[in-house]
Amino acid sequence: MGYYRDNIEAMSGYVPGEQPQGTRFIKLNTNENPYPPSPRVMEAVRETSEDALRKYPHPTADAVRDTVAAMFRVTRDNVVCGNGSDDLLRMIFTATLGPADAVTVTDPTYSLYETLAGIQDARLDVLPCDDDFALPVARLAASVSQLVIVANPNAPTGLAVSMDDFRRIARSIRGVLVVDEAYADFADATAMPLATSEPNVLVMRTLSKSYSLAGLRFGYAVGSAELIHGLMKVKDSYNCDALAIAAARAALDDQAWMKRNVDRIKTERSRLTADLRSLGFTVLDSRANFVMAGPPDGDAEGLYRKLKERGILVRYFNRPRIDRFVRVTVGAPEETDALMAAVKSLT
Repeated sequence: MGYYRDNIEAMSGYVPGEQPQGTRFIKLNTNENPYPPSPRVMEAVRETSEDALRKYPHPTADAVRDTVAAMFRVTRDNVVCGNGSDDLLRMIFTATLGPADAVTVTDPTYSLYETLAGIQDARLDVLPCDDDFALPVARLAASVSQLVIVANPNAPTGLAVSMDDFRRIARSIRGVLVVDEAYADFADATAMPLATSEPNVLVMRTLSKSYSLAGLRFGYAVGSAELIHGLMKVKDSYNCDALAIAAARAALDDQAWMKRNVDRIKTERSRLTADLRSLGFTVLDSRANFVMAGPPDGDAEGLYRKLKERGILVRYFNRPRIDRFVRVTVGAPEETDALMAAVKSLT
């Protein structure tokens, strides 16, 4: 007999991407930004006083909430901050789902959603994407679940959905629609205007990708004051530490730095896509900082293992429909050069 609830004993935990120690590998497997964060971030960290570390941080990170509110022309009451977007997801699943409730997700998508549903002992309603991996908008709009969550651009495919499609979904369902925009800065559009125009929409962002702060762990969500108030009830008491609050505010204040790096990544994404396609790869039209690439022989797992032997990490998912692809983070130009040299030697 186990010590935990039956659903916890039965479930599998989330498996993150490999994080090897040392510098032997070129890491193109976890969608980290190849460029450093804004210099203002390190300045803010260095200027954080000993007294700030001795005391508890602000419980709701209002300095960042105010910064986000100004960015999107909302109020502090429309923003909640988290220890990365995964913390925000945990809040959302905790606040909306119990054992008798359902959450609707697409397939494929971010696998943490399934894990969080398992923790809540909630039912997972999985809607397969279309044959071309386009999101099933009509079926999402017909959902009767308490929670509908869509990553946009989607992970791991990188494909995106329009704001009009999200408006249609939001106005058709009776539950909460969460748009997980971890990669939105690399795309051409955002669902953020719906976060306040539609009362049941939450839009999430993270500083891990476009702001080069995956090691910091900071994210935020924007929505109606009613939705944000509910999330405040279930968040950890001091979920964002003092260093993270200072660094996040500094990063958000330097939009020019972030956008410059995003433009570099988008340019490199185009080059990587073209180079892989020239070798016969199937590459989806990504709007994120990664590409899904299927090798000509269909042996994605073999390619992943051979690249790893050569010191290059990409992500392989041993799951139906996407097991013929590897997901490749868009790195710096020299990392793309090394990747392509290795791929050419293997194909």
